[in-house]
Amino acid sequence: MCRNITTLRGLEPPATEKEIEAAARQYVRKVSGVQKVSEQTEAAFERAIRIVAGATADLLTELPPRRQPPRTQPPLRRLQAPARTA
Repeated sequence: MCRNITTLRGLEPPATEKEIEAAARQYVRKVSGVQKVSEQTEAAFERAIRIVAGATADLLTELPPRRQPPRTQPPLRRLQAPARTA
């Protein structure tokens, strides 16, 4: 599995559309080898992201709850977490 894609199942609150799309974008980048979208690749790239994001949302809805939360938070949640002070 791509190291940049974090587990979305079992998050509290549940994964958002933005988090699902970010994971789909990382997946599509990885399998396509496309890091920078060009005019030639944009339509196919964005269509694949929509399909993967939809399948991911469906999967997360249909799976049973996790017994334990994921070990790491998705990047979008890490960016929003308040800074810790010592």
